[in-house]
Amino acid sequence: MVRLALFDIDGTLIRTGGAGMKAFAKVFASEFNVPNGTDLISFAGRTDRAIVREFFTHHQIDPAEENFRRFFDSYVFWLDQALGQGSGRVLPGVQEILRRLRALPEPPAIGLLTGNVRLGAEIKLAHFSLWDHFQTGAFGDDHEDRNQIAAIALRRGQQLLQRDLRGNEVLVIGDTPSDIACAKAIGARVLAVATGSYELGQLEEHAPTWVVADLDRVCVEEVCEAR
Repeated sequence: MVRLALFDIDGTLIRTGGAGMKAFAKVFASEFNVPNGTDLISFAGRTDRAIVREFFTHHQIDPAEENFRRFFDSYVFWLDQALGQGSGRVLPGVQEILRRLRALPEPPAIGLLTGNVRLGAEIKLAHFSLWDHFQTGAFGDDHEDRNQIAAIALRRGQQLLQRDLRGNEVLVIGDTPSDIACAKAIGARVLAVATGSYELGQLEEHAPTWVVADLDRVCVEEVCEAR
């Protein structure tokens, strides 16, 4: 049975109406004097730090830790502003799957596995009244490599539960091939959901354990109790 459920954020739990990308663009322009800094940068499935590193490399900016701090100190301010002005929403089935996970006879720990830096994740999810659902997690400021973030999320989940977990006791829920890959990297099962920028067929090509159009289509008992 699933003992630890780890959710991605953007495209899986919520759509922010582009707030994250707008906040990135604001920082690139205001702090580093690069207008249109998000042009040609792919965001889906990537960690925040990896995106910023690509920007620094492309514009020949020193990728020193001081510049990362400078970026993210400004980013969280602009993210909060952009969320307040945007048209984001909680995605279909999210509230229900969280409720049904908690209602299981042996409910799993519920956590996050995301490329968002922790404060950015909290700002996004608190805006949609979702932050308090999550007991643990790993974030984009834990590591730039999503597979390593998955390993950290697993370790923190095991610490919370005070037990080791086998692969079939961990479920990763995400909307990109990167989510599928990082789940496989820790031996977890993966539920891919086509509510982000990838369609069902594109996700199926990466052989997730399950793939659904949206989280409304999930039978929680079937997924969490599958042997």
